Amino acid sequence: MKYYKYKWNETLGGEIDNWGFSLWYIEIGEDKYYTRQITIFDNGKILKYSENKLDDEFGGLCDQKFDISEFDGIECSKKEFEENWNQ
Repeated sequence: MKYYKYKWNETLGGEIDNWGFSLWYIEIGEDKYYTRQITIFDNGKILKYSENKLDDEFGGLCDQKFDISEFDGIECSKKEFEENWNQ
């Protein structure tokens, strides 16, 4: 597994537009697909997706292969990811 994070400095629009900017954590499997994803918003709301919860009314787990060449974030530790997942 690989772990990454990035800050999204735009709102997501729609009914969650007023939640603010967001910090994203992603877990990528060896097959390069997203396995878990966390979005932490400026207002404190947190969205989490995995194979156990693929989506909800606010969004969902990315179903595309991870492409590092299109990624604008940094690698993070498994520990940092897990700490945020367990919030």
